[in-house]
This record gives sequence, C-alpha cells and structure tokens, in this order.
Amino acid sequence: MPMKQNLPTTYSDCLKSMYSLRRFGIKLGLSTIQQILSALGNPQHRYACIHVAGTNGKGSVASFLASILNASGYKVGLYTSPHLVRFNERICVNNQQISDENVVSAYRAVTNVHGGDREPTFFEYTTAMALYEFDRQAVDWAVVETGMGGRLDATNVLQPVLSIITNVSVEHEAYLGKTLAEIAGEKGGIIKRNTPVVTAVSQPSAISVLENLASELSAPLFRLKKDFSVRRNANHTFSYYGLSHTWRGITTSLTGSHQVENAALVLAACELLKRRDTIISLKHIQTGLENTRWPGRLEVVSDHPMIILDGAHNLSACKVLAKYLNTELKDRRITLVIGILDDKPYTAILECLLHVCSQVILTSPKIDRALPVDTLYPIAAALTADVRKIPDVSHAIAFAVQNAQPEDVICVAGSLYVVGEAKAFLNQSEEGVQYM
Repeated sequence: MPMKQNLPTTYSDCLKSMYSLRRFGIKLGLSTIQQILSALGNPQHRYACIHVAGTNGKGSVASFLASILNASGYKVGLYTSPHLVRFNERICVNNQQISDENVVSAYRAVTNVHGGDREPTFFEYTTAMALYEFDRQAVDWAVVETGMGGRLDATNVLQPVLSIITNVSVEHEAYLGKTLAEIAGEKGGIIKRNTPVVTAVSQPSAISVLENLASELSAPLFRLKKDFSVRRNANHTFSYYGLSHTWRGITTSLTGSHQVENAALVLAACELLKRRDTIISLKHIQTGLENTRWPGRLEVVSDHPMIILDGAHNLSACKVLAKYLNTELKDRRITLVIGILDDKPYTAILECLLHVCSQVILTSPKIDRALPVDTLYPIAAALTADVRKIPDVSHAIAFAVQNAQPEDVICVAGSLYVVGEAKAFLNQSEEGVQYM
C-alpha cells in the first residue's frame, strides 16, 4: 500500500499530531481499533499476549511479568499508560523504551492505514502503534495493560493466553458504572473463552460478576486468598503458597506492602504459564521481581530530604499511600505536594492524605482537567493549618525542597500528571538534590 502524502517525519511533529487527538476525548468501542489492526495485518496475532486490567496495581503487575519473562530469556513487549515524562515510556521492548525513530515509524504505519467512520482517539492510536511495533520487533510476548475499563477498551482486541484483573474500586463512573458490580462487569470484559483468569478482586458483588462471566466462558478463575495466598515475613520477604508451588523468601524491588499482593498475582500467573510449557524458573522469577522498575509509584528519588513520588490518582491508591506514610514514616515531618484532576473525589482524597502530613502545598498540572488550587484550598484549610497555594508544579517542588530539612519527607501525589511534571523538573533541577 503506498504511503499517504504529507505525513509527519519528525518525532516532535508526530507527538503534536497525536496529542491533538485528545480533543476527540474518550470513545469506548472496538470497531475503529479493529479496522486499523486489520489494515496492518493484525500484528497482535503474531505473538503471545497477557492482558492486565484492574483499578490499581495493573501497571506494577504488568511490569513484574514483563521483567520475569525477559529474565527467562524471552523478548518481551510491555504496553502501559500513561507516560510520566516521555511518550516512549508507553511502549517498551525488553525493559527499554522504544526509540524516537521507532515512534515515528509506528505512527506513520498507523496513519497510513486508518480510515473508518471517525478519527481514532489518542489511546486507540497509541495502542495500534504498540501492537504494530511489537510485531515489527518480533517479540515472543506482549504484556498489555488496559487503559480504562476492559470490555470496550482499545486493548481488548487481544486473544491472550492469560488474563489478570488486579482489583476493583469505584472509578470513571461516567464510563464504567456507579457500582462495584457494574465496574467489575466492565473490567471482566477482558475474560476470554477457555482462557485462565487470575484476580485479587474480593468484594462479594464484584467477584460474583467475575465468577459468572468466567463460568459462561469456561474460563478457569483463580482467586487470591482462595486458590493461592501470600504471607509476609519479618525479614521483608514473603512466602507464596500457590496452585501447585510453594516459594519462600521472595522479595520485590517495588516499595509498599500492597506490592506483595501484586506479586502474588504475578506468581500465580507464572504457575499458569509454566503449565503451558513456558520456561520460567524460580531464579528467573526472583531476578525479574528484583529488577522491576515502575516509576512514580512510591518511587524514592532523593534521600536528604526524602522525596517520594506516588501518583495516588484515585481514592483507593491514596489509602495505600496514607497507610505507607503513617506506618513507615510516621516519625518524620511530611510535606505533601498535591494536584488533583476534576474527575476525582478530591474532598475524600484530601481527607485521606492530609491527616498524615504536616504541611500541604496545593498545585495544578498542565492539563485541562486539572482542578484549580483555589478549588482545593478551602477543603485543605479546613483539615490542616499549614496550607500553601503554588499552582506551577515545578515551583511547588522547588519551594518544598528549599524549605525542607535533610530529615524531612516531601511526598508528591494526587495525579500521575503531577508526578510526571515533578520528575521532569527534578531530572534537570539545579537545586543540588542528591538522587538515588
């Protein structure tokens, strides 16, 4: 097929064109992505896939799995979202972001074939680019994280060998439903016939939905705390009691007690992959878990003062962050730098986090969905006396660092967009912060 004329040829022009697609918003449905992939020759059918959905933890689980498969000797593609600093973070092969040149190549391939009844959304475009690039690089495996939901998510064109649903809580109500059962139905839309499913979902109404979906599709369902379990040990390791294996003394590189449950899902997934003759040893598993990096999630980027970056972009994630701050850092003075998007329960998020912090700096990322600091201020001021408004994220971080003592903690949270701007600033900062 001849290339269309006047396609962007530079990395910056391609990104500019893709970011302009955000004006089309979120449009759930599979017809457009199916048309694009069909025109590309359905690249997603030429490698084995693992599909990961859930409210929280799906990025960590996907990263763990990709790292383990890579440690096992396989060539592995990983597709996640959103990115924090650079677009290329979304599409990785063997734990490396794809090059700017390959972003341009994938963009041009998708642009050349898309037609259909409407312009693709940004997420449809990036999904098609990832699946195309994985085929072009001849990966053995692709680990693919859903964007939002599952049933009508652009990634749900896959025919995976394994599906994982991390957990379910109320989010994106306008698109996914207002109850746990409705949201579970959307997340459970990634379940495929005769394809095993691993999940940590535990709420009765939600798990009932998943059990019914799995039964209808003859998909074996394996549940954390029912079919497999973990136990934390005193020496910061954990033991896994699985479907047919018991593994002790396991550690992960990712911080937070919740990562043990994420790792449990991954170990159950490894057991199921081993059953289909995928070569994965305990040594590969341990190496993969220890080598996993997942930026912006309880990520410590400085020691003195300690700077923690954690997206904590919904209420469930904020509760996890608050627990961590209140247990691991309860004797430290904590400054919270927070910005929140307008589709989040910002009052509940502030109530959750402010009680474990000494000071709060309200800020706002550069995205049109960001809440103004003036909207957050009266709620924050009613919860704590030390509140400051600094709308620019870079200025907020700089102020926090300049006014911190070496033993203090600065926690940046509330949105992955805030964390992304914070990382970009800290990476080029001249404040003299010493990074790990």
